[in-house]
Amino acid sequence: MMRLALPLLALLLALPAAAQPAPAGQSAKELNTTGFRLYQEGKYGEALEKFRAATQADPKHALAQYNVAATLGVLRKQGKVCDYDAYRETILQYLTAAVKLDPKRLKRAKEDADLDPIRDTVGWQRLLGRSPTRAADVPEILRQVSWFGPGVGAYGTLVTLRFEEGGKAVLIRKTPRDEGPPKAETITGTYSVKGTQVQVQFPGEQPDTGSLDAQGTLTFKKLGRFTDSPSECEA
Repeated sequence: MMRLALPLLALLLALPAAAQPAPAGQSAKELNTTGFRLYQEGKYGEALEKFRAATQADPKHALAQYNVAATLGVLRKQGKVCDYDAYRETILQYLTAAVKLDPKRLKRAKEDADLDPIRDTVGWQRLLGRSPTRAADVPEILRQVSWFGPGVGAYGTLVTLRFEEGGKAVLIRKTPRDEGPPKAETITGTYSVKGTQVQVQFPGEQPDTGSLDAQGTLTFKKLGRFTDSPSECEA
């Protein structure tokens, strides 16, 4: 081995650390493992950061995709939707990716309480094999999904719709007030389904007809548009 002259050796040792080769970044597997440890410690925000980094390092890492979805579900249950963008559609995006990469993830998802916040969505119904364009699936989708009207600024969603067994429809309207939370009014009516068409009727009002489209949006002529996602985090 050739020996370095002392002046040259001293010069190399004196080089700043930034000039030395940087260590290789963590692999998706390592990031996911670190995230899981943080999750077990209840450090969900930090765990989410690691899980997301793992999906960026390897978008085909099914477990990391699943862990992002589950951790967002926990944060949503804790009321930290706006802090971590724990929206229902975001949770479903990661969960759907995980199941597509590894179909066995769906079995785990069905038993995972972390994912309870998305059980009443069209996206979850899709994962279960139901489609809003399949007439036979429409009645079940209507009953299993929570339907939210458009948001109104800081008030969020003021109208929600629920379909129950026996043709019972429940409409909840909230009216903003100068002080305090909006005043809620619950109206019970009926509904019927024909194909992808839905008709609702509430006391003192004419029947209103709507349809469920391929995107899972329910639109009525009078009541307007409903989706499975409430308006959140809007000023």
